Amino acid sequence: MPDSTPTVEDVLGEFGPMLSRTVATYEHDRALQQDLLQEISIALWRSLARWRGDGPLKGYVARIAHNCCADHVARHAPRAETELADSLVDPEHSPVEHAQTQQSRRTLLECVRLLPLGQRQVVVLSLEGFSLVEIAHALMIEQDATAQRMSRARRTLRELMSK
Repeated sequence: MPDSTPTVEDVLGEFGPMLSRTVATYEHDRALQQDLLQEISIALWRSLARWRGDGPLKGYVARIAHNCCADHVARHAPRAETELADSLVDPEHSPVEHAQTQQSRRTLLECVRLLPLGQRQVVVLSLEGFSLVEIAHALMIEQDATAQRMSRARRTLRELMSK
């Protein structure tokens, strides 16, 4: 049992950027991204008291976020793509380098959104720095299944990005 239950404010402060990136891989519409972030916040608020501390808080938060995102995907039929969010220009790189980097990121994000849900989940968590063990724990699946999903996702991403 954890020493004290974290507040939703603490969790959102610590994991907010991860949650935003996760949401962006499931939803392209910025208004719907905000709605989904709010749904995740409510789900966290409701469930934090149940966190037993039997695993990392980051994994628990990721599990809740991915469950909300999976529900969101199931509720919403695929829609036409809208403009992806632009990030700030990096002063260390030329405008051409920045444009190339942004295009690569957009391409990767678009391809990740095309992955089947199970593959998308492992890729998103991997991009957040989760190990295979942490991903398996967060998604409540076996480590072998996690490795298999990751292998399939990499193969699919290579195919999608080579088009």
